[in-house]
Amino acid sequence: MSTACPLCAASALYAIECRQRRYYRCETCALVHLEPAQRLSEADEKAVYDDHENAVDDPGYRRFLSRPFGEVLKRKPAPARGLDFGCGPGPALVAMAQEAGYTMAQYDKYYCPDEAVLGVEYDFITSTEVVEHLAEPLPILERLWSLLAPGGLLVLQTKRVLDDERFRAWHYRNDPTHITFFAQQSFDWLGQRWGVMPDYPHADVVVFTKPVNE
Repeated sequence: MSTACPLCAASALYAIECRQRRYYRCETCALVHLEPAQRLSEADEKAVYDDHENAVDDPGYRRFLSRPFGEVLKRKPAPARGLDFGCGPGPALVAMAQEAGYTMAQYDKYYCPDEAVLGVEYDFITSTEVVEHLAEPLPILERLWSLLAPGGLLVLQTKRVLDDERFRAWHYRNDPTHITFFAQQSFDWLGQRWGVMPDYPHADVVVFTKPVNE
């Protein structure tokens, strides 16, 4: 049984049963996470990712990524240095950024595990459809936040969980690699921790801006 929230570490959790899968929702930050014993192994997780077809030049995939990348274009014009965290096997957002005049690094646990890029300061960091795969999201998000220059952007894309009834019927949780689901309250908690107000420009995008005086 899960005993603490993997985001805020609160112990006040309640179970949500969904078709032989058990999830826990935090009463403090509203994060929902899958029972740890029911997670896939790393090998099985990667096998699912290997089946994804996200080609760099796919127009539909680029349209999908235009929501988070559009926030970078509006808020941090080129030239600027960015990192795409969790780029996957088809780093389309990296290509889009480079085409727009940005310097762009990439990192992925399975497909581009270059730890050196996690020791560099960036003007913006994008992470699209990644946080829902993280078993321990807080240390990873804290590390990304630490890499941002003052005034830098952390742009996350993930579908936000709503109430329990809709969660039970939600197609987004059917992907076996989706194990952690953020609510707006979860991101608000993170913003309070960092001393910033999250911005929600789209239903699946949140933007954190690092204070200039940090």
